[in-house]
Amino acid sequence: MNSPARLAVAGQAPAPDGQLAGLDIAVVTSAEGFVALSNEWTALFERAAEPAQVFQSFVFLDHWARHYLDERTSLSIVTGRKGGRLVMAWPLVRRKQAGADTLAFMGAPVAQFGDLLIDKGLETEDWLRAGWAAVRSLGADLFEARKVRADSAFFRCPIEDRTIAFDHQEAPFADLVRRVGVDGPGKAYSAKERSNQRRHLRRLGERGEIAFHHHDPGSRAAELAVQAVALKREWLSRSSILSPTVSDPRFEAFFRDIAADAQNGSPLRVSVIECDGKPAGIDLSFDCKGHTFGHVLASDPGYEREGVGAVLVHQVFANARQRGNTTFDLLAPADPYKLHHADGSTPVQDIVVPFTARGRLFAELVLRRLKPTMKAAARLLPAQLLRSVASRLQA
Repeated sequence: MNSPARLAVAGQAPAPDGQLAGLDIAVVTSAEGFVALSNEWTALFERAAEPAQVFQSFVFLDHWARHYLDERTSLSIVTGRKGGRLVMAWPLVRRKQAGADTLAFMGAPVAQFGDLLIDKGLETEDWLRAGWAAVRSLGADLFEARKVRADSAFFRCPIEDRTIAFDHQEAPFADLVRRVGVDGPGKAYSAKERSNQRRHLRRLGERGEIAFHHHDPGSRAAELAVQAVALKREWLSRSSILSPTVSDPRFEAFFRDIAADAQNGSPLRVSVIECDGKPAGIDLSFDCKGHTFGHVLASDPGYEREGVGAVLVHQVFANARQRGNTTFDLLAPADPYKLHHADGSTPVQDIVVPFTARGRLFAELVLRRLKPTMKAAARLLPAQLLRSVASRLQA
């Protein structure tokens, strides 16, 4: 059995409590230590992860760390072993924000759901308590969990009453058995919707030869990922929408590299509609255990009149179904176009747990009030100014 002392290698160190609930608890603080967990992490993921935890897979977080870890952010990954076997992993980062020492899940802003990995069994609830106790013992001012699903492992943690929950949203999902038919949209859609799809296809065909392709990870997928981000940026600029996440060069680099990574089992899948050999619409989605999670849906504005966006959604659904998936998660927020394709939704919210007075002040003033106010104010800015700012962010 590995003891906490033996775990203090390769960037791993014992947590202050050492052993809790029969687990050997340790904290990984270096990139080398995280990489050393690759095989164990993947084994835990394969036997215990739910589909929505694709954003906690090792390959996803490894690419995230390569692009988003910087001098202001450090790893604080809490691990738990039973009999030497990894049975729990809290993928956490630590950073200073406005004077507050914060802990958060790895993956932001590209990960769509924050969570931890934990084995299922009779001891799971005890291990959740032990993991949370270890997180508290790290001495931060607060814990910030963004986009927590109601069906997540973290949602079951025994967290104190002073928890602050805000930004309540819904993550819609589509039943692909109902949404995909033999030769087009399935029985979930009206006759009018199916007719519209055929009309959009005819209009696209009038512009040039139409081809539909699907790409697993590789060099072509990487090229298309870069083009998808470029199209998304162009659409955001035309729509006068500020998105620092998409404008950040790291966003493009992340998708380029994870799209290329065939060797390590990248879950990214790329769908594309081509008109005369040129991409008219591109989708970047993640597959995991029978589910697909749509992330970047981008279309060329030059094909807007032909309804390429609607055509792309149905093609992406068909591709996901062909790969053997039964559910397509459209992610939060529940925008109207997503609800048009939805058969249900999962509640999602941001959760903040202050540990200190400084943490409570930061949570109330910065996270709960200042950030939402700034977002609301940005939406009120003139469209021309927003386009100018967006173009500067992308430069």
